[in-house]
Amino acid sequence: MALIVQKYGGTSVGSVERMKNVARRVLATQKQGHDVAVVVSAMSGETNRLLDLVKQITDRPDDREVDVVVATGEQVSIGLVAIAIQTEGGKAKSFLGDQCRIVTDSTFSKARIKSIDADNIHKALKKGHIAVIAGFQGVDEEGNVTTLGRGGSDTTAVAIAAALKADACEIYTDVDGVYTTDPGICPAAKKLDKISYEEMLELASLGAKVLQIRSVELAMNYKVPLWVKSSFTDDPGTLCCEEDESMEDVVVSGVALDRNEAKISMLGIPDGPGIASKLFGALDEKAVVVDVIVMNPPREGKIDLTFTVGKADLIKATDVVKSLAKGLRATSVATSGEIAKVSIVGVGMRNHSGVAARMFKVLAKEGINLEAISTSEIRVSALIDAKYGELAVRTLHTEFGLDSKTPAKKKK
Repeated sequence: MALIVQKYGGTSVGSVERMKNVARRVLATQKQGHDVAVVVSAMSGETNRLLDLVKQITDRPDDREVDVVVATGEQVSIGLVAIAIQTEGGKAKSFLGDQCRIVTDSTFSKARIKSIDADNIHKALKKGHIAVIAGFQGVDEEGNVTTLGRGGSDTTAVAIAAALKADACEIYTDVDGVYTTDPGICPAAKKLDKISYEEMLELASLGAKVLQIRSVELAMNYKVPLWVKSSFTDDPGTLCCEEDESMEDVVVSGVALDRNEAKISMLGIPDGPGIASKLFGALDEKAVVVDVIVMNPPREGKIDLTFTVGKADLIKATDVVKSLAKGLRATSVATSGEIAKVSIVGVGMRNHSGVAARMFKVLAKEGINLEAISTSEIRVSALIDAKYGELAVRTLHTEFGLDSKTPAKKKK
């Protein structure tokens, strides 16, 4: 007997019929002799609907109250899924974030899990119940409702699996595994049988929407075997696991495109120590995550500083930059949401030279200009004009031999 945590995303519970399908799948796993805990997202489109209601009131809402609003989506889902399991003849008990004590910090809309008290879940499992747990949400130490950010249900599932010491965590979604790139952009994308935690971590951080980045971090830290599967087929999916020697034979494992980037530039700043510290310290106080940073060499005693943030943080970050611009004697502040970040990822890069040069050469051949470049040991990323994003992905996918002979099936 194994203890398995399964997570079903918004598409998988997007209708009553799909919830019934989830109930049947969960019960089939339990009938194989396993204990099962299920983490559920809000129904597809529900979180966006709730956020739209907020936006109809203000474009600068209080983050605490936004969390109170959007956390209701998962409450509806867990209740309906629990009822569906019971209707199919099973036993189920639903849990909100505070009922299984998912304690987070107080960074509303982007909270990080600090601890989980799994006693109530263990008690339910011992009684033969399937535990149905709300993803995406928790409570801080003062009892305030918090949410974990987009894709946070993945993080909930892996954290629950780690807390329960589960044998596996299965993430069910609308695709049947992790692909070399988004099949919607490149029909020649291939499904991977397995991928290393490090590669998946990079891909998740670079715009791949299969798994949320913090879920992969947790899986890697606690060595949780993490499967990505489809809730609509019986395909074995993709295993995310520790790196092995065979993985290094492949130079590039995947290509990612992130359209969620926005660029901010503070121009004409008199050069001097402490500029970056003041700017990025102020952004950190507002919980704005900064990605690529480029500082130009001084010209006539002045510098330009450019960085990227998620589009959702553009207004907040721009407010911070403009409030500092006068004190730093900057001549102007410029912003742009028309950029994209294209990246190649692979643990094989550690042992192969010239990978970046191949990437830049093939993009140049297509007339794609690079606005900025960033790298890690297993990743090369470039900022480009958003209109060239999909072309860049397909070009790089072919260049590094990732194309499948059989076109990938489109998402349902």
